[in-house]
Amino acid sequence: MTVIDLVTDIDAPIERVFDLARDLDLHARSMAHTGERAVAGRITGLAEVGDTVTWRARHFGRWWSLTSRITSVDAPVRFEDVQERGPFACFRHEHRFERLGDGTRMHDHWEHRSPLGALGRMVDALVLGRYMRALLVTRNDALKREAERRAREARAATQRAVNNADTRLWTTADLNV
Repeated sequence: MTVIDLVTDIDAPIERVFDLARDLDLHARSMAHTGERAVAGRITGLAEVGDTVTWRARHFGRWWSLTSRITSVDAPVRFEDVQERGPFACFRHEHRFERLGDGTRMHDHWEHRSPLGALGRMVDALVLGRYMRALLVTRNDALKREAERRAREARAATQRAVNNADTRLWTTADLNV
């Protein structure tokens, strides 16, 4: 079994990060270099418990299909998906989130087993383990960029609203003088 553990610190609220991690549209954009897209089950929006998603993508010069199911959701701290059908003998991906000040620490725990016994273990050791780690890092980098961009926009909108409120108060006070 190949195990990959990643930790990504994100300067955005946990609720936003949690939702973006379940956002199928963002996932597809983050994997655009593989042509990955959802083709069956839930194909857009936020994945929820019980949803299945069938993805189609090009890896190693070949088109693959994989169907995963969201098996648990504990908003906004955890969700898990597992393979129902696809190229792996099995996989499980646990996504965990913890508050980190005003930000979020995102933990990915990915486990997969390749088919074909000893040959599959050899492919994992030589190629697939590193390839899957790189895909997860790419996805996490895209999620981090999007979450932090949205957080900056929300902070700027809040600051504009505060500034506008201060201006209105100052103007009203000025008129009463």
